[in-house]
Amino acid sequence: MIRPMIRPDDLEHCRNVIRTGSLSFHAASKLLPSSVRDPALALYAFCRLADDEVDEGHNKAEAVLQLQERLDLVYAGTPRNAPEDRAFASVCEAFDMPRTLPDALLEGLAWDAVERRYDSLSELRSYASRVASAVGAMMCVLMRVRDADALARACDLGVAMQLTNIARDVGEDARAGRIYLPMDWLQDAGVDPKDFLAHPTARPEIRRMVKSLLAEARRLYLRSEAGIGSLPLNARTGIFAARYIYAAIGTAVARKKFDTIAFRARTNAAQKAALIGMSAARAAGTVILPKSPVLFASPLSEVRYLVDAVATNSPYAVGNGQGRTAALLSVLSELKTRETAMQRSMRVAAE
Repeated sequence: MIRPMIRPDDLEHCRNVIRTGSLSFHAASKLLPSSVRDPALALYAFCRLADDEVDEGHNKAEAVLQLQERLDLVYAGTPRNAPEDRAFASVCEAFDMPRTLPDALLEGLAWDAVERRYDSLSELRSYASRVASAVGAMMCVLMRVRDADALARACDLGVAMQLTNIARDVGEDARAGRIYLPMDWLQDAGVDPKDFLAHPTARPEIRRMVKSLLAEARRLYLRSEAGIGSLPLNARTGIFAARYIYAAIGTAVARKKFDTIAFRARTNAAQKAALIGMSAARAAGTVILPKSPVLFASPLSEVRYLVDAVATNSPYAVGNGQGRTAALLSVLSELKTRETAMQRSMRVAAE
């Protein structure tokens, strides 16, 4: 088996990034075999850096456009001289990573940069498919899994995790001027988005929306389990752990009566340890259990393009996942226009 030639110092840097920036993934990654864990650390470090630069930067448009340039360099085999970029380039080359997957993440971050809002749960799932399911599909690639059904269930898990994050962070996002709750939910509940952002409170209508997001996440967590048996045996405990640790965040939210304005749900070390033990037991059980019929459920319509880009047995496979979509090119063009206008206004102000 070809192993990615990640420089030891780059790998250690990626490990430190995850240790401080993503406690849940760090805990789950320890359970993965080194053949998967090391490239996964490089993958998550690159994705984490990209997310942080867009989420926390002063110029989100510039951050996304720089990420586009970095991806171009990675796929040209000449990555930027930075640990995350070098490590990610090694992984992409060794595993033949379809370009569609990091491009999907890029598009999701671009949507954040233009402060896109989502009119429906389906549109929110489309966002989740880009910022989370794309990473789940990349994890399948690292495990040498390119079966369409397994990929569909991995994408279910990604959407579930992202919906959990959104439900947990309603208050934090509102205080930062962001809103991810579906606009039609707000309209139906008589909640004005501007009023909510100005005065975020855990009113009953918002709690019901948080509860609904977590109910959808739970449905997808349950669907995702059917695909874990298709993964390499020595990777199953780690994926089960990621599934249970993230789902436990939703349980913690429920204990606070779905108030994610005043509280930010967390899981402690003891809870994580118990969930890891449960994950090991579930992984052992997949050796003897027959395949669930849920495994063969059609992928969510919002993630099908990811499955088709990667799967070797998809009737809709799209050229090994190469080439940027018109939607991505459109949002990048919008960002370039914004960036050019901002630079022009700054020059005028300086004069």
